Amino acid sequence: MNFKLLFPTFRNRYLFVKSRLAALAKDHAFHKGLNLGTGEGDYDQMVAAYCAQLIGCDVNEEDLAHARALNKSVLNLHYEVNNALNLSYPDACFDLLISCEVIEHVGQPAQMMLEIGRVLKPGAFAIMTFPSREFPFTYDPVNRIGHWTGKKNPEYLIAQGAYAFGHEYLIGSTEFKQWADEAGLEIVEFRGLSRYLVGLLEMYWTGWVQRIFKKNARNVTEDAKGSLSVRPASAKDPALAFVTDALLWIDRNLFAWTHHSVGKGIVLRKI
Repeated sequence: MNFKLLFPTFRNRYLFVKSRLAALAKDHAFHKGLNLGTGEGDYDQMVAAYCAQLIGCDVNEEDLAHARALNKSVLNLHYEVNNALNLSYPDACFDLLISCEVIEHVGQPAQMMLEIGRVLKPGAFAIMTFPSREFPFTYDPVNRIGHWTGKKNPEYLIAQGAYAFGHEYLIGSTEFKQWADEAGLEIVEFRGLSRYLVGLLEMYWTGWVQRIFKKNARNVTEDAKGSLSVRPASAKDPALAFVTDALLWIDRNLFAWTHHSVGKGIVLRKI
């Protein structure tokens, strides 16, 4: 099973992408798709079901090797090394682009958005997720207090909570919308994912779990992680995923009023 699908924030992102793909596919045919920053290939089997051809690209070759093994039965899926800041693909060549939890790692997020706009065909769609700078207090009270007191630079923040997982910076809603506009991308949907309850349930410990068990814990080009590592052995939903889904439903309905969220889910259209 894919154990990551038991983590509320991860599952929430996965379900967001899955539901938006299903909705878009009713009116649009995706001949060629790109999963930009595919990582260990968690999403690819699901995404490939909506594309005639899907490319999964990443800068981490070890992650790509695992993704190939995990999804070796998906015949319309191809993996290759590529850099989100300087993609090797020609202009206007993709009908669909997926990019989940990538833009916060590239160092030049505005440049990544320009590359996304460049490789998408006019009228094509992008579905993205990223960790939000407007995260709830229950998720990371230490760094939230740091924000309130004006200490927003990385040297003043702890590398846990919202700044775990190799996050040296987080994405603000206003700046993302500006980057999208500059890249010629229209925002179709902009939604908060995972709020106060999920934040409380995942406060700090998930960052430590990833640091201990995940091979590429910092989500970088190469990781000198030790021998202890856990990778998903299957793309299938865990049997207990319904428990996570129930928690997400409660979180969504109790805290729909707030703009604070652990992450953001976005649907974009190339103008």
